[in-house]
Amino acid sequence: MTGETDLQRLIASMTPVLTPGTYVFATLDAPSLELVASALMLFREDEGVTLIVPQALAEAHGLKVIYPCRCITLSIHSSLEAVGFLAAVTAALAKAGIGVNPVSAFFHDHLFIADDRAEEAMVILRALSAQARP
Repeated sequence: MTGETDLQRLIASMTPVLTPGTYVFATLDAPSLELVASALMLFREDEGVTLIVPQALAEAHGLKVIYPCRCITLSIHSSLEAVGFLAAVTAALAKAGIGVNPVSAFFHDHLFIADDRAEEAMVILRALSAQARP
């Protein structure tokens, strides 16, 4: 399964789903196995390991965190080779002044949106999808 590559179909067929809970970004030199296992995302950079973890878990571990956010999953199996999908989605959010930290995984794209703007982002994403339908 390689996923959808047609931009029109991707936008028209996406169903944004707001995941329950608040997440935060944290960075550590060597995260514990519990944090690694609980992370939605882990990325190694020269400066440290970035994790996206549930806010409650980060607080329980006393982590210095930034960016309390919600996760919106774009429920369509998008190809990792799709061209323009995230550009169209992030442009629509940018037009409303909403910042986004996108993460592409094997099956779906996920958007991390500031906690206080997530519901507004859902409205915009639903409208974008509806506008793209024939």
